[in-house]
Amino acid sequence: MAPLTRRELLKKAVVLTAGSSVYLGSYAIPGPFSSGDKTRVVLIRDKDLLDSGGKIVPSVMEDMLNKALCCLYGVSSASEAWKKVAGPADVVGVKSNVWRFLPTPPELEAAIEKGLLQAGVKKGNISIRDRGVLDDPVFQKATALINTRPMRTHYWSGVGSLIKNYIMFDPNPPKYHPDTCADLAKLWELPIVKNKTRLNILVMVTPLFHGSGPHHFNEEYTWPYNGIIVGTDPVAVDSVGLRIIQAKRKQFFGDDRPLNPPAKHIYLADTRHHLGTADPAKIDLVTMGWADNQLV
Repeated sequence: MAPLTRRELLKKAVVLTAGSSVYLGSYAIPGPFSSGDKTRVVLIRDKDLLDSGGKIVPSVMEDMLNKALCCLYGVSSASEAWKKVAGPADVVGVKSNVWRFLPTPPELEAAIEKGLLQAGVKKGNISIRDRGVLDDPVFQKATALINTRPMRTHYWSGVGSLIKNYIMFDPNPPKYHPDTCADLAKLWELPIVKNKTRLNILVMVTPLFHGSGPHHFNEEYTWPYNGIIVGTDPVAVDSVGLRIIQAKRKQFFGDDRPLNPPAKHIYLADTRHHLGTADPAKIDLVTMGWADNQLV
């Protein structure tokens, strides 16, 4: 059978729009990565991401990431997409998160490293870590950063977000704690990270949507959302993730129960620090894959 043309594929794709959200069917061809003055964010989910034992299936995670990047950058292949992230001349630090209850999944870290290698980045010029980044030679000379962590509720900042994930780039993290971590966006002005972030990946595989007290974790307050959110704007990606957390809280508790403390650092990253866009009306949200109980 002859391969379908782009026009035929577009005819077969199911495309539903609602406000700033777009649902792309399984065979949709990605569009351009910007929409007017809006910033594009891609949410992708797969009902088969977790196996019967609740473990991530590596091939599914890799496929999700590559599809999301193709959509984000408006290209048709994973190899093209990764070349938009980095290339042979780059030194790349992948800032992950090692919190023991909900770390950045190693399956995602492996998929990121594979993509970078395919784009021509030398293996010795890639480092994936959380703590110790200031002493890491790769991060010290990095020309590009990739930022990835799971979304979860947080005792000091409302949620642990992509914006907050850079706190290990400052030798004195507690100085960002006052006023419920309102000014976490200042981290992004540090010389070691400023203007270096090429990609942000918020992990929404089993997010934590409720808790109280330092280092809280209760599996009852996680659920298999089976997704990742990808974008070049960390504020926009965090804003989408926060909306999902808030929607889940309403669904679970049956009322609009605000986070305590509020995750105001995300909105202040926009309105006070101008790091990115938090306003949903200014975000071109593309949703791909499994749509059941999407919450956004």
